[in-house]
Amino acid sequence: MTDRARRPGGRSATVRRRVLDATLAQLVQHGYDSLSIDVVAERSGVHRTTVYRRWRDVGGLLADVLNEAADDAWLPPDTGTLEGDLVAVNREICTALTDEPVTVALIAASFRSGQAAEALRAFWTERYDRCAGLVRRAVERGEIPAGTDAYRLLIAATAPLYHELVLLRSAADARLPEIAARGAATAARAGAFTTR
Repeated sequence: MTDRARRPGGRSATVRRRVLDATLAQLVQHGYDSLSIDVVAERSGVHRTTVYRRWRDVGGLLADVLNEAADDAWLPPDTGTLEGDLVAVNREICTALTDEPVTVALIAASFRSGQAAEALRAFWTERYDRCAGLVRRAVERGEIPAGTDAYRLLIAATAPLYHELVLLRSAADARLPEIAARGAATAARAGAFTTR
């Protein structure tokens, strides 16, 4: 989907908003198996032909939802320390995974749709790219060695949350963001993520 197709204006933007809202509501309330062009068209009040012509199928709808989510101004926090930054990021992730059912619904849908999986991969890649700055700041402050691989460090800091809350469906533990962040920061200080 081109940038123009993803960022329409006027009436087209209104139609897109209604369709994407209907897609998300249907997904959260009834799951992936309930999604279809017909259901989303009916729920959004947009003609089926319009929905089909623009998105083609459920994968196209989900990909556009994820593309829209990536098109924001979010930046990782800057608390002044690596551990503080990682804790803050982890708290945001924890909130998204426990308080916003759409997050887990989109992750689950990505296992059923190739287009959604690719869009989710692009979303996470872009998020990790934004978070690379907090690793760079930590290197500049001398907290962790030069050559620390930001992606590996960020995965180590955030993966326990997805493992516990999505895969195991464990009850939310308020300490988990801090525990995971502290472990990753400790490993980073010891050079566990250096590429040299």
